Amino acid sequence: MKKLLTLALLTATSALAQTTLTYSSFTTDATHLDDMKALIAAFEKENPDVKVNLVTAPFDSYFTKLQTDIAAGSAPDVFDLNYENFVTFASKNALRPLAASLAPANTFYPAALNAFKYGGKQYALPISFSTVVLFYNKDLFDKAGVKYPTASWKWADVLAAAQKINNPTARVYGIHQPIQFWEFYKVAQQAGGGLKVGDKVEIDTPANRTALHYLVDKVRVQKVMPDAAQMSGVASEDMFLNGQLGMLVSGVWMFDKFSPAKFKWDIAVEPGNARKATHFFSNAVAVSATSKNAAAAEKWAKFLSSSPTVAARRIASNWELPALSLSQRTLIAPYLARPLPSNREAVFDSLQYAVTPPVVDQQSQLQDIVNQELEAASLGTKTVEQALASAQQRVQALLGK
Repeated sequence: MKKLLTLALLTATSALAQTTLTYSSFTTDATHLDDMKALIAAFEKENPDVKVNLVTAPFDSYFTKLQTDIAAGSAPDVFDLNYENFVTFASKNALRPLAASLAPANTFYPAALNAFKYGGKQYALPISFSTVVLFYNKDLFDKAGVKYPTASWKWADVLAAAQKINNPTARVYGIHQPIQFWEFYKVAQQAGGGLKVGDKVEIDTPANRTALHYLVDKVRVQKVMPDAAQMSGVASEDMFLNGQLGMLVSGVWMFDKFSPAKFKWDIAVEPGNARKATHFFSNAVAVSATSKNAAAAEKWAKFLSSSPTVAARRIASNWELPALSLSQRTLIAPYLARPLPSNREAVFDSLQYAVTPPVVDQQSQLQDIVNQELEAASLGTKTVEQALASAQQRVQALLGK
């Protein structure tokens, strides 16, 4: 009788662990490997019939490996995607459409959820997001007698403050704002324009020229932003931490880096011009279209994206910010309660103005072309007008338009 009971228990136990998922992740680096292992353990405790095998890869090689695995018919059941690569996989039918029940109303921030729709269907669930904000050095503002940024600020306010703070002889500059693809697509939207690379390519437009002038002229005309020689190889984030920048346009992932600063600082939603627009980064989790364990895979995807356990772990370990809406305020409260910066609400306020970059299958080539032309404009080897005209022609040729 005891042998029969033991055999029955063994059989039941083995049956519980029959479904094994392979989860491929680039968002889990060495710093947060223990965090992910803890989350997997928590999920497996809630779902004793599912086992998750974690496979990680560095960002630089992750997507090439994923494409190779999919082409070979050995795709992982569940895998991470970022917004920039999402369309490539969705358009090639590599992803499983997800049921609406996996994303109940008011669970996710709308901008984060909608970023992973394709053809009207939800193909991935956001697991994290970050935005770009305006960092400012309160001490330099006070010294220059400039009022702190507010929600009503526009480009003119930024330039006026930067000019008053600017003191190149003391190696103090009004602002730093990158002049590259990721910044330009957003600033073009602030100008009332935008980069369009769909049926029609629209890069060289009046609004986009205004946007690029706003970026480039801070270096070449107003001279309130340090050029490469003035930076002397020092990163803009380090210049800010050294007290050399009045303002910095950068991402919320810089909070920890700036926490030991010897001056007072805070953040504000980035000012716009014709409209507000803020940069939006997001990572998501998708289920393979060929997964033989779809039901279990969807459970894991839902857990990773919206479980309170995951949200709490991410916030406690400074491991990206869960893409949950402010209706989930109790989960986000520990993040908002941290002392620096004091205006953490701006992180979520920025999401109201989130805009996504243009995405095509030839994404890396598109970005390279635009970046090359922006660099030429910033160095003065081309005018803004010449740079955008060249970018327009080159992208049209790339896309066969």
